[in-house]
Amino acid sequence: MDPAPKPRLVWRTQWLIFLAFFRVGILGFGGGPSSIPLVHQETVKNYKWMDEEQFADTLAIANTMPGPIATKMAGYIGYRVGGVIGCLNGLFATVMPTALMMIFLLQLLQQYKDIPWVQHMSASVVPVVAVMLATMTWDFVKKSGETLGWVKGVWLILASLLVTEVFNIHPAIVILVLILYVLLPFGKGKVS
Repeated sequence: MDPAPKPRLVWRTQWLIFLAFFRVGILGFGGGPSSIPLVHQETVKNYKWMDEEQFADTLAIANTMPGPIATKMAGYIGYRVGGVIGCLNGLFATVMPTALMMIFLLQLLQQYKDIPWVQHMSASVVPVVAVMLATMTWDFVKKSGETLGWVKGVWLILASLLVTEVFNIHPAIVILVLILYVLLPFGKGKVS
């Protein structure tokens, strides 16, 4: 049986969980999708709490559930790293910056929204978020190509794009269908 973690390590872990998800909460302009690359940066690249595949699995499952993606991921990753307290800590750290900004800054922004420099400031965030999402998308495309093979990976990407954008089927349904395919006997436990 493993010895209980030292109190100092527990507090340090909780502090790191708070810092990671506070940064996500404070920098995640534009809603949930814009926070995904930030969560990836903190959990995979910065703190190495999970690898690329685990992150992709967490993101896929989180996308199938209702609610904001940032809080679902903060809750799960916080739990995985720091238990129940880590879950609550991650949730609090993710939500707190947004709540504070809503309370204090949104009123100020609304008051000065017609000033041109305020309009340009708000519009300037959009390209940055687009680049962050494009970078993460390319990382997922590469991962798909490596794990499934490039032909199957590109085929699944194009099929998913067609189904979600042309036929307006919710991405959660597409993900659930693929999960069921993998779990059913003819799926043989894998998409490849």
